[in-house]
Amino acid sequence: MLKKCLFFGLICCSFYACEKHTSLLEAGPALYLLDNVLDYNISPESKFDKSGLMFSDQGAWFAYGMSDTVNQLGFSGPFLLTQENGVWLSDALLTLEITGQQWKQHTSHGYASHLEQVFTSDQLSVSQQLVYASPHKALVKTVVKNTSDHALILDYFWKVNEIWAEEIELTKTENKLIIQSALSNATGYTLYDDKREQVRLLPGASIVLEYSQLFIFPEYQSLGDNFLLGRSDFDAVLDARKKGKVEQYEDLFSGLKPQFKDSIYQQLLCKALLTLQNNWRVPAGSIKHAGLFPSYHYKWFNGFWSWDSWKHAVGLSYYDLELAKEQVRLMFAFQEKNGFVPDVVFRDTTIEKHNYRDTKPPLASWAVHKIFEQSADLDFVKEMYPKLKKYHNWWYRDRDHDQDGICEYGSTDGSLIAAKWESGMDNAVRFDEAVILQNGPTAFSLNQESVDLNAYLYLEKILLSELAASLGLEIDEEDFSNQASILKEQINTQFYDAIDGWYYDTDISGTSMIKVKASEGWIPLWAKVANQDQANAVRTTMLDTNHFLTKVPLQTLNVSHPKFDPQKGYWRGPNWLDQAYFGIQGLRNYGFEREADQLTLTILEGAEGLLDKGTSIRENYHPVTGEGLNAHNFSWSAAHIIMLLVKE
Repeated sequence: MLKKCLFFGLICCSFYACEKHTSLLEAGPALYLLDNVLDYNISPESKFDKSGLMFSDQGAWFAYGMSDTVNQLGFSGPFLLTQENGVWLSDALLTLEITGQQWKQHTSHGYASHLEQVFTSDQLSVSQQLVYASPHKALVKTVVKNTSDHALILDYFWKVNEIWAEEIELTKTENKLIIQSALSNATGYTLYDDKREQVRLLPGASIVLEYSQLFIFPEYQSLGDNFLLGRSDFDAVLDARKKGKVEQYEDLFSGLKPQFKDSIYQQLLCKALLTLQNNWRVPAGSIKHAGLFPSYHYKWFNGFWSWDSWKHAVGLSYYDLELAKEQVRLMFAFQEKNGFVPDVVFRDTTIEKHNYRDTKPPLASWAVHKIFEQSADLDFVKEMYPKLKKYHNWWYRDRDHDQDGICEYGSTDGSLIAAKWESGMDNAVRFDEAVILQNGPTAFSLNQESVDLNAYLYLEKILLSELAASLGLEIDEEDFSNQASILKEQINTQFYDAIDGWYYDTDISGTSMIKVKASEGWIPLWAKVANQDQANAVRTTMLDTNHFLTKVPLQTLNVSHPKFDPQKGYWRGPNWLDQAYFGIQGLRNYGFEREADQLTLTILEGAEGLLDKGTSIRENYHPVTGEGLNAHNFSWSAAHIIMLLVKE
C-alpha cells in the first residue's frame, strides 16, 4: 500500500485505508447503535445555513457535516462556533479532486466517535474519516483504492474552496492555510499537501492521504507547537475514541431502568448523549470552565445559562462526572460577593454581554447533590457548599419583598421582562398581570409569590442540610432542616387549593391565588413538599384529558386554558421535557410508578422524531400534534431524557 500523510494546523484531519475499517457492530452493541443516530449530512448553501446538523467532540469550538452530494469529496465546513451565532467557513474548505472520475455513489455514517463517508466510481473508492484528536484539532484520513482490474494513473490534488465569511481572512503559504477572524481571537491552521500529484495505482492498491485542522485560542498557545501542530497518529486516536465511547455508552446502558432496556430506548439515550456532546465547549475567553451550550444550532443560544447549566450537570452526572463538575463551576465563577449568580455568560463579551439583570431558579444545590450521589467526591462538596449557601441566602435578602419567608422572582434593574426571565418561564400566563416592586437599590420583586420558586428553595434546604451533614457541619445541617420544615408548612398552607386540588402562585400578600393551572403546580411533588392526599389530587388533574393528558402530556399550560397557544406561546402551552420530568418524577415520589411509566412512554412516542434515527432533540414539543418546536439539538431536553430513562 502506498501512503502519503500530510497534516494541517487549523483543522487536523486524517483518513483510514478501507481494509483497516472495523465494523462498529463488531466493536460492540453500543457503537453499532450510534450509527446515524443524528443525521450530519449537509452541504451548506450559505454561511448561516442551519438546515442540517453538525458534529463535534471533545468540547471543540468548530464542527463538521458530511457531504450530501456525490461530487463533494470532503467534509462540510468547518462550522465555526467561534463566530457570532456560528457560521460555515465554507461549504467544504478542502475537497479532493481526482481527474477523470465520475462519482456514482455516496454513503455516510455518523458515530459518537467519528464521521465516515465513502464515494465510489467505476474505478475507485474514496473513504474518508474524521475524528477529533483534542478540543483544538480534528484529523481527517482519506483512502483512495483502485477497485478496477487494471492499473490507473491517479491525478489528484486538494482544492481550497471559497471562504464565505467576509470577516475571515485566509492566508495561504506552502502546505498551510492560516485563518484569522475579526470576530474571534482564535487562529485556524490547515496543514496539507498543496501540490498536484500523479501516482500509478495497481488493481486493489490504495494510497492514504492525511491532513489536520485546528482552531486555537490564545490561552492554549502555551501547550506548545508540538502538541497543537505536531502530527497525530490517526489510527491510535480513532481507536481510543471508539473504545472510550463503547465503555461510556455501555456503562450507561447498564443503568437503564428495566422498563426501558429495549434497543429503541438505547438509541434514544445515544441521541441524548450525542446532543450534549455536540453542545460541549472547552474554556475560552471569559469562560474558565467547560460547559454546554443550550443549542449550537440556534443563533441566540451560544452562551451558558445558569438554569440550563444545573440541568445539564445533572444529566452529565450519569456518565461524565468531571464535565458535570465543570459545568457547575462555570457559572459559579461569575458569582458576585452577595451570592447572586447571573442568568447567562458568554465567551466573547465584545459580542454578547453577560446578563446580570436576573438569575434563574435555584437548582444549583440539586446539581451538586446529584454529582455527590454519583461520585462521593467530598472535595467537590467542600468547594461548592459555601457558594451554594451564599446563593441560597441571597434569595431571602433580595427576593423576599415582605420578609415573610416566601420569595418572589424579580430583577436587579427593576425591569419587568427580566423578572419574568428569572422564573425561566419567560412569558408564562401566570405573570400576565404582574408588576414590579422595589426591595432595595438593585433588588426588585414581582408582586406575586411563586409556588415553584419556593418549592425549589424547600428542596435546596433539604439538600443543603444533607451536604452540610456530609461535611460535618452540624449547625448548618440542623438549621437548614428546621428552615425546610417551616417552609413546607408555609407552601402547603399558602399555595395549595384544596377545592381544586392544585398548587397556584399567589399575590404578594399570600391571600389571593392566581388560578392558572400550569406545570409549576406539580413542582411541590417533585420537591416532596406535598402530603399524600395533596399528591393524589394533583395526580388526578395531571391525568385528566381536559388538562394535561395530551399526545405529549404534562405540557406547561393546561389544554383548556383560553390562552393555551403551544405553536407560538413558548411557555404558554408547549411541552418542555424538564417540566415533564419534574411531573413524572413527582409522581414516582408518591408511589405512582405505573402512571409515571405510562406518561414517559406517551411522551417519547408522541414527541415528533424522538424515537427515530437522524432527527434532533427539540427545545419543546406541541402537546396536541407532537410537532417539534423551536431550537434543535437542545441540551436540557437531552439531559432530562437521560433522567427519564436511567435509574436514579
